[in-house]
Amino acid sequence: MLDVLIIGAGQAGLSVAYFLKRYTSNYLLLDNRESPGGAWLKTWDSLRLFSPTQFSSLSGWPMPQSEEAYPTKDEFIEYLTLYEQRYKFPIERPVSVEAVNKTASGFEVLSSSGQAYQSKMVVCATGTASGPLIPSYPNAKTFEGQQIHSVDYKTPADFTNQRVLVVGAGNSGAQVFSDLVLNGVEAKWTSLHEPSYLPDDIDGRYLFESSTHRYLASLKGEKLENKYGLNQIVMVEPVKQARDQGLLEFTNGPFEFEQNGVLWTSTLHRESFDAVIWCTGFRAELPYLASLGVPIDKSHKTKLTKSLEVDGLWLVGFGSWTGYASATIYGVGKTCKQTALEIKERL
Repeated sequence: MLDVLIIGAGQAGLSVAYFLKRYTSNYLLLDNRESPGGAWLKTWDSLRLFSPTQFSSLSGWPMPQSEEAYPTKDEFIEYLTLYEQRYKFPIERPVSVEAVNKTASGFEVLSSSGQAYQSKMVVCATGTASGPLIPSYPNAKTFEGQQIHSVDYKTPADFTNQRVLVVGAGNSGAQVFSDLVLNGVEAKWTSLHEPSYLPDDIDGRYLFESSTHRYLASLKGEKLENKYGLNQIVMVEPVKQARDQGLLEFTNGPFEFEQNGVLWTSTLHRESFDAVIWCTGFRAELPYLASLGVPIDKSHKTKLTKSLEVDGLWLVGFGSWTGYASATIYGVGKTCKQTALEIKERL
């Protein structure tokens, strides 16, 4: 029997493993991908991280310096690959977890292949990006064009000679829209909320430091105000380029879908589009916990990462639900360290 089974070998799972290996060698990570990289494997080709390399690193080993100020998706995936190799984590892939069941001695984790794993404790470190969130818009089903979520967007070449509507006023919306217009695709960017841009000299490092201070304060029962937030747009190079070329235009206003496009309801102006890209975030999905008979969303009660619903279960990397900025590269290590310490106490 394993001491600990970690479900997921993305940035959250690897961070837990880094701290956990100090206390036990009897642990295993299961990952449903064919290769290292976690959810980053599903992101678009031109994606840029919004912090320099030293603030885009997991605990223990800094990411090698990037050629540009902000690392690319491929550079970060290579870093995760080398991180796995450096620490020789025991990882089995591709393995999809179907169910987690409670037993007298801990847990039985069942895979899609029918294999069963026995473990005293379980850490859930996957599911933050598995549920693309697409909000409900009037008449969306009547639109005959293509609709995709940003998780399925890869390159502007897929939209040559098309008119594209990008929905979502966060970092993904800004980057996807910039990628399209900088490469000659006719696109419009919209949301029900205006985008909020950070100053050019403020990037992820400041956001993460602020989140760290808030996290530490929360442990003391204190609350700190945050001047800047993770939902604000970091001016990475493609977004700056689009802005400086006068292409970073945003259209605010409600709309409803029609067969060939949308109707802007505040102006009654009709506009045709061939495709819609939803840059509207994700909802956590933990279907493999349904077998435990507990909530499998944010209504699942936790104390930081420790489940208050199931003894011996931890949930790591799910954003504010399980720790400030814990869905980010830099922020996840703070809660992973605490998770490993709590597991050590049980061991």
